[in-house]
Amino acid sequence: MKRTELFICIACFGIIGCNGQNNSKFDTPITIAGNTFEEKQKKDLSDKVTDLSLTKHNPDPNFRIAAKKAIPGVVHIRTTYANDSRFDSHNQFSEDFWYRFFSEEPLTKPQADASGVIISSDGYIVTNDHVVEDAEDIEITLQDQRSYKAKVVGIDPETDLALLKIKETNLSFIEFGNSDETEVGDWVLAVGNPFNLTSTVTAGIISAKARGINIKGEGEEGGYESYIQTDAAVNRGNSGGALVDFNGKLIGINSIIATPTGSYAGYSFATPVNTVKKIIEDLRVNGKVQRGYLGLVLKNMSAAMSKELNTDITTGVYVDSVLSGGAAMEAELKLKDIITAVDHHEIITSAQMKEIIDRHRPNEKIILTIVRNGKEKQVPLTLKGIDSVVPKTVINKTELLKKLGIKVVELSEKEKKKLKLTYGLRVAEISKGEIYNTTNIKKGFIITKINGKPINSSKTLAKAFENKKSSITLEGLYPGFPAIIYYTFSLE
Repeated sequence: MKRTELFICIACFGIIGCNGQNNSKFDTPITIAGNTFEEKQKKDLSDKVTDLSLTKHNPDPNFRIAAKKAIPGVVHIRTTYANDSRFDSHNQFSEDFWYRFFSEEPLTKPQADASGVIISSDGYIVTNDHVVEDAEDIEITLQDQRSYKAKVVGIDPETDLALLKIKETNLSFIEFGNSDETEVGDWVLAVGNPFNLTSTVTAGIISAKARGINIKGEGEEGGYESYIQTDAAVNRGNSGGALVDFNGKLIGINSIIATPTGSYAGYSFATPVNTVKKIIEDLRVNGKVQRGYLGLVLKNMSAAMSKELNTDITTGVYVDSVLSGGAAMEAELKLKDIITAVDHHEIITSAQMKEIIDRHRPNEKIILTIVRNGKEKQVPLTLKGIDSVVPKTVINKTELLKKLGIKVVELSEKEKKKLKLTYGLRVAEISKGEIYNTTNIKKGFIITKINGKPINSSKTLAKAFENKKSSITLEGLYPGFPAIIYYTFSLE
């Protein structure tokens, strides 16, 4: 039986083609010695004279204090795109999908509306990468209706985060909370601009933590897969907005909803603020994110694996593969080692572990608690950069296409013009193979990217599969269906 593939749709309706790495569109990053955003917040808050009612914890069974604190720190973001952007405001979606969300208005130049969060008094704003991707112009409107042009300081496609800057001082901002201290059942507020309804506040609870939604595949390093799940109503336009706790402190950035209709259906997902803080500091100082890697493929423990390994441990993760040249290999981790903690922080799932590792940089030291052959031991190791982890391999494109079970053809100039694309491959035939067995891709699907990398020929397609031993994400579209679609599968 064919399994249902992960079906994702980005609601900017056809804005594609940005590889997320074109530094020419960003301000030149400035290395700043001194205060981090969190340190700066503490100083600004200590210097600021505020309403005393907002300086204490919320004692009442309502959300007034949290809303008063959060609303001034959430901005409206309007992005404008080139006329050749693929954008359609009349699309209706007909299948289940994970959905990244904008709202839109049909204008001469396509525009989209979303949200952002002020995180410092001097004009730094965090939002989602997909909010500003490919934008020609970014306009920020504050709650008091002042508006500014924003510059992109840096982006991180892996966590779908972007750091913006406007020229202003003495701005209201949302104080950082601690997402690690939140628990399932805690009250939360989502603050943003759904359907262009500015400064909208909705309430819900934390439904789950460290939620992996398998966009990148279980256990694969390199893709962010650990979200705060809530049932606070989030819709198009909320993207990049704030998720705050009962006291109005920032605990997440709203990013994704799961829906069969394109609107809120009870499931929304936010990137935890403890991860956000690390990402935006890297972007502010370096213009890019520095990540430490273990060099492991991990799988979640289960009752079946517990029985196979003859252990009582049913939570945590086990080592499925050790990559050559990685920190894990140097530390002599072995297949089937069970990892139960990182720096004495208990590990329940691979998504949770990836969240913790994602907060570290190359050359930082961590301690893994592992169980091998029934015995627990502490394993210290030093994380490496991604370039040190996986050696380059070469994939024969003919053998690859045969294994995938597809034939692809390059788009003609006529097709490119009609679809308003500059690259892509059309799936001309589908036969039995990995794609047929694990997805519902149809003939005619246009592949534009693989794992975020643009694809314009069978050669670049083969190159995109190099070193991929786990999850593969195909990004593209169907002619006449103006939305970006993702299919994810594993290549064994």
